[in-house]
Amino acid sequence: MTVQSADPTVTLDDSAEREGVERENARRAATNRRWRRSAENAVIRIVSLAIVLGLWEFFGARVDPVLFTTPSAIARAAVTMIGSGELWTYLWPSLVVLFLGLTTAAVAGVAIGLLLARFRVLDVALGVYITFLYSTPSVALVPLIVLWAGFETTAKVIILFLFAFFPMAINTYQGVKNVDPRLLEVGRAFRCSERQLWTNIILPGALPFIVTGLRLAVGRGLIGMVLADLYTAISGIGYLIVRTASTYQVDKMFVPIVTLGVLGVTLTALLRLLELKVAPWTAARDQD
Repeated sequence: MTVQSADPTVTLDDSAEREGVERENARRAATNRRWRRSAENAVIRIVSLAIVLGLWEFFGARVDPVLFTTPSAIARAAVTMIGSGELWTYLWPSLVVLFLGLTTAAVAGVAIGLLLARFRVLDVALGVYITFLYSTPSVALVPLIVLWAGFETTAKVIILFLFAFFPMAINTYQGVKNVDPRLLEVGRAFRCSERQLWTNIILPGALPFIVTGLRLAVGRGLIGMVLADLYTAISGIGYLIVRTASTYQVDKMFVPIVTLGVLGVTLTALLRLLELKVAPWTAARDQD
């Protein structure tokens, strides 16, 4: 006679072990996919950059140097300007303006966007003014700002603020409005206070929109920074561009232009890393 023993703990342990192995395999597969996607993107960008620079060098060499230039000439000019300190002398004041303007625009834009989105009275009372100022070309207000604030750093910061504020405020507003109402209902059902609703539901839901607003604000802020240099003083990287262009030093003129482009790409990449840090679910969404 054969006696069969059935130990349920063995089956449960085996099942839990298999589930653990499957989760670990899935995690490793997801990590490998992310690394493979990152490597593919890097290769594509490098090949694209090489092609663009090669075509630029080929066709640029066949144009009058007074009108155009080549990447190799820009590189030589950059080495000269960096070595002499000329580039940094003009770049540093503009970076100070960029930092002050973007910081104030980000704080004010997020605060006002949150208030308008959460309180209907403020939205109805002030929303039309936000739309009016956003629809008005900021360039048209520059002479008035110069008249009021003069030609120093204050005027530059105000100009940059005008360029960067509205993307922050509008994206923050849209982020709060796009929070799932069912999540708010669940929070209220669990008797969450207003502060808990903001910290646990509203702000996390609006974070991707806020970071997107920061990206847009960086691009517009760089435009405002150069425009402020052109209008307000004979300093800053915008003035360097105008000065080198007026003397037909096209290779030197492209050095601050390329610097601004690299600065914009770097800041945007840093903001993307910040978004993945504070809102990691966006990475999973982008992988789909």
